[in-house]
Amino acid sequence: MKTTQTILLLILIISISACKKDSKDPDTNEPAIDISSYVAMGNSLTAGYADGALYKSGQGYSYANIISQQMAQAGGNGIFKTPFIETEDGVYPSIESSGLQLYTKYILANETMCDGSNKLIPERAVENPDQNKLMQELMTNISANRPFNNLGVPGIIVSHMITPGMGSVNPYYGRFAEDSSTDKLLDEAQKVNPTVFSLWIGNNDVLGYATSGGLSSITNTDIFRTSYQVVVSYLSSITEGGVLANIPDISSAAFFTTIKFNEIEIDNQQDADELNANYTNYNDYMEDQGKDYRINFSTGKNAMVISDGEMDVDQQYRFRQMNENELALLTIPYDSILCGSWGTYSPIGDGYILTIDEIEKINSATETFNNIISQSATQNNLAMVDFNSFMKDLAENGVNSNGVNFTTEFIYGNVFSLDGIHLTPQANALVANKFIEALNEKYFTAIPLVDVSNYPAVSIPQ
Repeated sequence: MKTTQTILLLILIISISACKKDSKDPDTNEPAIDISSYVAMGNSLTAGYADGALYKSGQGYSYANIISQQMAQAGGNGIFKTPFIETEDGVYPSIESSGLQLYTKYILANETMCDGSNKLIPERAVENPDQNKLMQELMTNISANRPFNNLGVPGIIVSHMITPGMGSVNPYYGRFAEDSSTDKLLDEAQKVNPTVFSLWIGNNDVLGYATSGGLSSITNTDIFRTSYQVVVSYLSSITEGGVLANIPDISSAAFFTTIKFNEIEIDNQQDADELNANYTNYNDYMEDQGKDYRINFSTGKNAMVISDGEMDVDQQYRFRQMNENELALLTIPYDSILCGSWGTYSPIGDGYILTIDEIEKINSATETFNNIISQSATQNNLAMVDFNSFMKDLAENGVNSNGVNFTTEFIYGNVFSLDGIHLTPQANALVANKFIEALNEKYFTAIPLVDVSNYPAVSIPQ
């Protein structure tokens, strides 16, 4: 009986959303939708998470907050409440072998590396933070300040939006849920009586697998499809219109492209010969087995040696040099490459590398999920932002907006914050403009674009 009721409810929601207003003739100069009340739903990108943590000014620079400010100039009510966390150092919870560990955000510092060279690297704002203080900042419930317009929650996947009690699992939602043991994130949207919405969700459904080096899992397609359709149908039923955004290819993110496959640089042949001597037995074994794997170093840049548990060889030989089409994660401790023999005498672990097979799985899932997102936009008569194509073009050609050059280069490209995945305030402004353009085109609204040069990028120490 419950199943029948659920199906009937879903049909009703879809039927309601199908009756949404059509876009009006632009000659009337009248918007097709009311933009007076805006709700933004999504994950960490929507929340304004940046530099590896959630912190107050980052939330203030969220693309959703920027959109709301621009909407206020074109008929919006000017109300956009964000569940601010009261710290500028930021909070990031990590489950480790020793238990729960809380960290602050990254800041950029000029450090002397183990080989004596100087390098700008991200480091935590507070090296050994007070765990009790961070826990209080993360767990203090602010539901008394609800309802909130920014419903971006770091770490969530699509199905989490319709799962009761996620606030008891995800503290970023629990901190503003009225009842963290029973509430559903999706239900929070109607509390602001929204007339328009944005939804950028689905990234984590593939990103968790990618950032773990393939050690976690990608969301099942049927679960993604069902969950996404329920979310979009519901949001469409309580608003007059909205905009969806799809999932960018991981190869567009600095987290996956900063450390190159050929990161090992050898200055003289003697060092190369010593390394090669270390792999004589390996190369002999591969030749005896009729395998193509060989490890060889020479002067100049060389491919790193990596672990690969999928190799069809004896366990002790499941390592090889990295393929140029494979990806190394930003989480590799760089000192370990410089001075710890990682990638030379010691293979870099699976959790730091995405192999060709793993990348193919990620690309396949991204394409499948993006098709579902595109279909949902069409079926519900919604605006759509193709961030996948936009980020690919940005990665290949760069983008200039208001005199600001954007590339995907880590630290200096103005797009990515110091975690290599989340955005700088400047990039959030760029993203906000893409959402605004999609809304204006679809619904003939007149939301003004924002000047991205008025927002900061990564702060470079002098």
